[in-house]
Formats: sequence, C-alpha cells, structure tokens
Amino acid sequence: MPKEHNRRVEARPRDLLSRRGNYGFDAPAVPLYLGGGGVVLLGFAILSATVWDGGTWALFPLLGGLFMLLSTASYIYTTRAGKFAVWAEILRNLGLREDEHVLEMGCGRGAVLLMAAKLLPQGRAVGLDLWRTVDQSGNSMEMTLENAELEGVRDRVELKTGDITQMPFPDGSVDVVLSALTIHNIKDRHARLKAVDEAVRVLKPAGRLAIADIGHTAEYADRLRQLGMSDVQVRGLGWRYWYGGPWVATTLVTAKKP
Repeated sequence: MPKEHNRRVEARPRDLLSRRGNYGFDAPAVPLYLGGGGVVLLGFAILSATVWDGGTWALFPLLGGLFMLLSTASYIYTTRAGKFAVWAEILRNLGLREDEHVLEMGCGRGAVLLMAAKLLPQGRAVGLDLWRTVDQSGNSMEMTLENAELEGVRDRVELKTGDITQMPFPDGSVDVVLSALTIHNIKDRHARLKAVDEAVRVLKPAGRLAIADIGHTAEYADRLRQLGMSDVQVRGLGWRYWYGGPWVATTLVTAKKP
C-alpha cells in the first residue's frame, strides 16, 4: 500500500475557488483605459444625438463606446473570477501530489500559487517575481505573504525576488512549473526562450509544466519540443480567460519532462 504522504489529491475547483486573499487586477491600466474610452465615446454619442444633431453619425461613437465597455466587463471578470476557475481546473488536471515541490514563474499576489499550495500539505509552493505593479496592482512580496496567511498556507509557501530568465534554483529541483501571463511581458524573443529553457532546467525528470499566456504560445511549444519535452500540448482556455474578448484570449501550453 502506498504511503499516505504519496497519495494523489484530486483538486476540486469549488474548494480552490473559496478564497480569502485580495489578488488585485492584472495590468490595471488596461481596464482603466478601456472603461474610460467607453465612457468618453458614449458621452460623445449622446452629445452628438441631442445637442449637435449628429443623426446617424451618433451610432459610430455609440457602438464604439458599448464595445469598449463590454471589453472592460470581460477584462474585469477574467482578472477577478474567470482565471481562478480556469486555473482550478488546470491544477486538477495536473494531478498534484501532497508532497510535491511546485514553482510559479511570476507569481504576483499569489492567485495561482496559493491555489496550488492548498494541494501541498507536505509539499512546497515557491513563487518567483520582480514585483512590478504595472503587471498587477499592488504587487509586492508583503501582499503575497499576507494572502498566503489569509488562505492558511503560509507554512508551505516561499517567495523569492528574481528574474525568470535566470532563476535561482538548482537543476532538476522542482516537480511542477507553472506560469500565468508572465513570459509574454518579456519583449525580446531570445529572452522569452531563455525563460522557457529555465523552466525545463529546474524540472525534475517526469516533472510537469503548464504555461498560460496571451501571446507567443506556439513559440513556447516549439521550444519545448526542441528541448526534448514530451506530450507537448497547446489549447485555448475559453471565454473565462479572455482579457476583453477573443482577440486577447489565453492559451495553455503543457508538457512533461522525460
């Protein structure tokens, strides 16, 4: 009979979605610009129709304003609820064991990292980040630690400051590597591929990788195949992970290390 600490845990999305922490907004300037632009266009449409007698021309700013406000609603839903539901399912499919060592590249305030930590009572969840507030509102190590305390997983969470293209971890030291909308922030293609290389480097044999991103995912998949990773798969994550609409959809890349 297998030892208790090695038994597999089925991640139940409903359990993981019961959260107490405060996880802010992803790229907070984006919904502000979208929402502000929508309001301005609607105001222009109203003025055009009622004051300036713009007639049918008022339809153009009206439709543009509605479009931007709907995009804002989609963005806010994803960053506040949708991504949590999607990642609960991703973690379930990864089949995490209680004693595994999980690393998230670009953990931010812990939205994904702390869900994983809930599944690791004898394991470790390590987050690496540069703590940039342009990428996530209120992003800081202190805020992530506070969220870990609120979620009841502080004892199994470790945070480090560092660059995902030069990670401060030994070769073959983690069981699972996660990344959520982080690698695309690296503008240089060579550096993005170096981040993928680093993810593979720190994985143990038979380790698993899951990268969710809004761009360059085919590039990541090609690189993983070049590095000899097995079972490389790419799939869309659906409307719950749209940052404004299907034109900013999130795609998942998964792979295993031989």
